[in-house]
Amino acid sequence: MSEPMIAKVRVHAPVKEVWHALTDSAAARVWLAEHAEVDLPDRFEFWGRTTPEGDAPHQRVLSADDRSVQFAWLLDGVETTAGITVEEDGESATIVSVSQSHYDFQDVVTGASIRGVLQTYWYQVLASLAEHVEGRPLTPRVDFTARELRAEVTIDAAPAQVFESLIDSETATKWFGFPIEIEPYVGGRFAMGGFANDPSPAKVLELEPERRFSVDWGGPGVSSWELAGSAGRTRLTLVQSGFDAERPPYAAWGGMLSGVAELRRFHEVPDWRPMWVES
Repeated sequence: MSEPMIAKVRVHAPVKEVWHALTDSAAARVWLAEHAEVDLPDRFEFWGRTTPEGDAPHQRVLSADDRSVQFAWLLDGVETTAGITVEEDGESATIVSVSQSHYDFQDVVTGASIRGVLQTYWYQVLASLAEHVEGRPLTPRVDFTARELRAEVTIDAAPAQVFESLIDSETATKWFGFPIEIEPYVGGRFAMGGFANDPSPAKVLELEPERRFSVDWGGPGVSSWELAGSAGRTRLTLVQSGFDAERPPYAAWGGMLSGVAELRRFHEVPDWRPMWVES
């Protein structure tokens, strides 16, 4: 069994409010999954289109107390183990941590198992939890039954500001939380981890200031960011195309959409700092 993958997010709300969102079925149906039934210590189930293999609930509670829940989760025929824990971060914030066994990055690369989506899946879930508890509109999440990705959000910033944060290496690195280097012109390189660490960088296909930015990733397809502005706000549409329709790159989509959640916060939250907490 692989070591647990850990993701952590800082939610700007007291532990009591965050724990209620985690353990109330109606709340969980807003931020966690299309369908959710929670009745601890006996039940913590979620399923639906935005849940991997979400045709039915595949979770079984292993343990629970007033700050944590651990459950078995059957994925691709393997019983994995996941855990969610909350802890105080001062009087008005909470750190939420997720552990998840049986995550292997090779499954991301090969697409051999749905378990390859687990890291970006949990990042989406934690971002959604933070948005819900903090009273912010939720960022769209991956539909694991879909064969295309088209997601739209509104950002409270002008298109010029949003566009700059997509094409400027330093700014993109700041809000995405991972080193990114970009040559902002058609034909330029787009490297996750930086040029020195990415031997096969993506390529900029389109760059129309304040309107459109497209990047060709190769096998995972083409990401297009479309911008439209009105009254100092930006409607940002993310479209993914050009991939093998029989093997949609769900893990990559999840990473992009959790990134969109942080991009919105970067432009909208006063005194912004990353929501993600290093393990």
